[in-house]
Amino acid sequence: MRQAIRALSWAIYIFWIILLFFALTAIYSVFQFAPGFGEPYTNVSDESLTVSLPFYINNGGLYDISNLQLATHIRDDQGSAISNSSTLVPHIPRGSNVSATHTMSIDFGQMPADALPRLLFNDNALDVEFALRLNCASAVPWGISGNFSMPWGAPLSNLIIGAISLRPLNTTHFTAAVPVSFENHSPMTLDGTMRLELADSYGRTLSYGTSILDVLSESNYSSVLELVVPASGAIREARLFFDTSAFNYGPVVIPVV
Repeated sequence: MRQAIRALSWAIYIFWIILLFFALTAIYSVFQFAPGFGEPYTNVSDESLTVSLPFYINNGGLYDISNLQLATHIRDDQGSAISNSSTLVPHIPRGSNVSATHTMSIDFGQMPADALPRLLFNDNALDVEFALRLNCASAVPWGISGNFSMPWGAPLSNLIIGAISLRPLNTTHFTAAVPVSFENHSPMTLDGTMRLELADSYGRTLSYGTSILDVLSESNYSSVLELVVPASGAIREARLFFDTSAFNYGPVVIPVV
């Protein structure tokens, strides 16, 4: 009986040594885990802006890594959800270097109605929450999380309707020259069309016209649209509608004094 107890004690002692050794080597392996990031790039399609972030993982530890997940949640300055994205890397063998890409998609078409104009017209800072989770040796979970601010440049920053000038066209109509300008502070090119309507004090449309947009990132748009309006109508407001590859928005109503 005494020998059996002694053997059991030794077994428990050896078990704890093995467990401690595994825990220490697993912790060591986690600290040998070296992630890195490449240069992000953007793409615009189907009413969404996609930011792709290449990254790599160098597993210099003693064990394989499994189920590595990188998740990001982006909110605007009012707390509205802008994007929720997740990337899973199922398996990273020890001693290997694995590359992947984390994609964050900002879908303008599915965005909350109050959040869209804030992104379109206001330069701001977006709050990015991130979480990195993984399993070491399929047994030891590990993770980090945090948040940081990401600057956002509005595609329609400083949108302005300038002073409208009228000149007689004939006895019943005038030609209205309408200056329109804005600054594209966003990382995307605005390509599509802009529709301008002029309306009277009763909200009735007096005239409309369309302009082609091809505004590069960090560049300005400035144009004078000429519309034919009836001499009997007094212009009281301008309405702008934007139809681009990234978003559709309108009307933007601007009073005309």
